[in-house]
Amino acid sequence: MDGDCEKIKIKRKTVLSLFDHSTNMVRPWANAGYRCICVDTQHDGRETQSVEGGGEIITVGTDIRAYLPPRTEYEIVFAFPPCTNLAVSGARWFKQKGLTGLADAIELVEQARKTCEWADAPWMIENPVSTLSTYWQEPDYTFHPYQYAGYTDQDEAYSKKTCLWTSDDFVMPPTDAVEEYDDRIHKMPPSEDRNRNRSETPMGFAHAVFQANAEDRVVPLAYGE
Repeated sequence: MDGDCEKIKIKRKTVLSLFDHSTNMVRPWANAGYRCICVDTQHDGRETQSVEGGGEIITVGTDIRAYLPPRTEYEIVFAFPPCTNLAVSGARWFKQKGLTGLADAIELVEQARKTCEWADAPWMIENPVSTLSTYWQEPDYTFHPYQYAGYTDQDEAYSKKTCLWTSDDFVMPPTDAVEEYDDRIHKMPPSEDRNRNRSETPMGFAHAVFQANAEDRVVPLAYGE
């Protein structure tokens, strides 16, 4: 892989999450003692946050195309490539954006896939319903946040079809759905934070994935974090 080598001393299994600004996906892992690295251009340089349970979250502000992850043993890898130029919800703007936006989006997905396979661990790449089904392949799984709302005490009783492309050894967690839900994401009004809020990983799904895929659970789950 090309890029600058990141000098992070690793003493235990690590979780890597690409295009991850909220760090929601890795929080259950950090709370269980894992070292988690979240890479996203929106992070401000490099910061380390210690969390209850003995783990830590390291945020790295860089483009993943210029980033070489530490050579260590990975427990799992996540990736959330930008969907602006891929999601079918924005298809009416594809023509005016031209081929440049599409090419950049596909390049980021491909780099994420390469990094996931390089890590030699279970992996998951997430996107909403998008043209990746055409340019790459059909997703391995789909879900809505309300289907995992029972894993958290946060209000995640809403629909938003989400697609996952995964490795063969990734375990899709069993659902714990709520009966009543709404379409608040679709109805979210325009704002500066709209795209970020729409793409934030639901904590119920994050906890469910942790329970299904973690080998070592150092401390009890802390729902709602």
